[in-house]
This record gives sequence, C-alpha cells and structure tokens, in this order.
Amino acid sequence: MTIKIKKCNREDIEILQEISIETFNDTFKNQNSPENMKNYLERAFNAQQLEKELSTISSEFFFVYFNGAVAGYLKVNTNEAQSEEMGDESLEIERIYIKKEYQKHGLGKYLLNKAIEIATDCNKKKIWLGVWERNENAIAFYKKMGFVHTDSHAFYMGDEEQIDLIMTKTQK
Repeated sequence: MTIKIKKCNREDIEILQEISIETFNDTFKNQNSPENMKNYLERAFNAQQLEKELSTISSEFFFVYFNGAVAGYLKVNTNEAQSEEMGDESLEIERIYIKKEYQKHGLGKYLLNKAIEIATDCNKKKIWLGVWERNENAIAFYKKMGFVHTDSHAFYMGDEEQIDLIMTKTQK
C-alpha cells in the first residue's frame, strides 16, 4: 500500500471538482433534501469557485493518493482565509474528505497529520475545524485525534440552517 500527498494547483480543478462533489454528496445526501444538496454542490464546487479558492494565498489544497489513485483531499486555511475569525495563531481545516472506497485505510489520519505538520511549520498554536453536529463518525474521529468541542456556528445547506461544532486542538 502506497500513500502519497500532492499539493493541488489550478491544473487540478477538474479532479478537485469531481472529488469534492462525490465525497460531499456521499457524506451528506441521505440527511439533506435533493434540492438543498444540488444548490450547495453547484455553488460550492463550481469551477470558478474552486479556482478562486485555489488562488487564495492563505489556502492550500492537497490530494491524498492511495496506490496511485486520488482517494481524498484536504483544504487548510490560515490568516484571513479562515472561515471564522480565529486569529493569526490558528490554522483551519476547512475540508477533509475521503472517497467511500478508500475509507478505513488511515487516509483521514494521514491528511490530518499533514494539516498538523503545516500548522507546526507556520508556528500556529491552534488547529480548528467545523463539523456537522450530526456527523457522529467524524466527531468521534476528531476527538480520538485530540480535538475538543469549543464552540459552534451556523452552516446553511440551501435554506436549512444546520449547526457545526467547532473543534479545536492546541499545539505546543
């Protein structure tokens, strides 16, 4: 089994769009209306939006490869790119998704460790993320990785307000 990470660039938009839509849809389609899912996917993962995000200096995307195939991705934000004002000493994990067929191979942990490595390299004292309060598997994973629930915020899936738990891990 070979696992590799590659930083994404503008040439990767098509692959990034495909994996973003696939993983988000697989994760949340059963708990949301088809209309809300369709609207969110079209807004969040259209090529122009992804190009804008890839062009943001304080944001980075990474693909994780499992035996040569793109299996998932990570998006981290620092400074003004963070989706909440958490300060200059924080790094946000905005997205961490693994395709269904590659789950349970340690790839989520691998990507999370990449985010921790980036935070350490950038002298960030805090790593945080938002996770839907109903995503029990992800919450359990983040707790196992040392994150604690510190706050919450609203996330809109179409016209439905949902609550994301803010989970934080403090670096030494």
